[in-house]
Amino acid sequence: MAIRLKFWGVRGSVPCPGPSTVHYGGNTACLELRFGSEERLVVVDAGTGIRELSDYLLKHDLPKGPIKTELFLTHTHWDHIMGFPFFVPMFIPNTELKVYGPVTYEEDTLDKIVGGMLSYRYWPVRLSELAGKIEYFNIKEGTRDLGHGLWLTTKYLNHPILVLGYRFEYQGKVLCTAYDTEPFRNVFAMDPDSPDYDEEVVREGEEASKEENDKVTSFFTGADILIHDAQYTRQELNASKLGWGHSSFEHSVEVAHKAGAKKLLLFHHDPQRSDRELAAIEKKLQSMIAGKSDLEVLMAREGMEVEV
Repeated sequence: MAIRLKFWGVRGSVPCPGPSTVHYGGNTACLELRFGSEERLVVVDAGTGIRELSDYLLKHDLPKGPIKTELFLTHTHWDHIMGFPFFVPMFIPNTELKVYGPVTYEEDTLDKIVGGMLSYRYWPVRLSELAGKIEYFNIKEGTRDLGHGLWLTTKYLNHPILVLGYRFEYQGKVLCTAYDTEPFRNVFAMDPDSPDYDEEVVREGEEASKEENDKVTSFFTGADILIHDAQYTRQELNASKLGWGHSSFEHSVEVAHKAGAKKLLLFHHDPQRSDRELAAIEKKLQSMIAGKSDLEVLMAREGMEVEV
């Protein structure tokens, strides 16, 4: 086993506990990754699912020694960071936590945006009172050596705020995340009969959007596991969700197939999508590609574990 993953939160936008979300879960984004026999711990996003991950770490990891982990935030929208104050290891001496996230080009840096939640305005314990050691790293696109054979490549995705896709490579295995992303489209496209129509501008816009989409597909190339945003159906997206920064189930399958990914885990489920609806969509997608592709397609759910 080179890489093992476990989902602790798979929902988008807002937590949605209740009888209709029991199977797939109602917590927002949190993914646990373990690398190699040493089980090096990496966490992707700190949605409400991180609270249950925290409980697990206290029971299973802390007895073996101080918790040392790296937290990679895809971006700082609420549903991806709201669980951060509930990450109990931060309150324990000798914990070492490195927090990585995209540069937002705003005045506040990552430590102020995320660490700022730990203030009396929002939380009873201040950042300065934590017993653990926390370091923050603002990162951009690029490739970095995380040490001990683990490499990370980052890619900007298409969302109203800067979002990073993560590509982890370890012992010949590849895992990619694409949270909160929408296919790039030609924003200059318009009716040729419009008085503002400019053929050259429209053509350049089409080329630019295709180039960006090709870059994203290349980023996924050869992934053993691709975890991809699939909040909407194509019909829902085209009807009223364009520009919201999310993908359709159909697009996610198409891009995974095109990139040669082996397993696609559909993620960031809409809070209004019931277990029954998700199961029906999963079955439909699996039937759609049966006999046409070797791609394995599954809906991500809380508690799901996958090894490569």
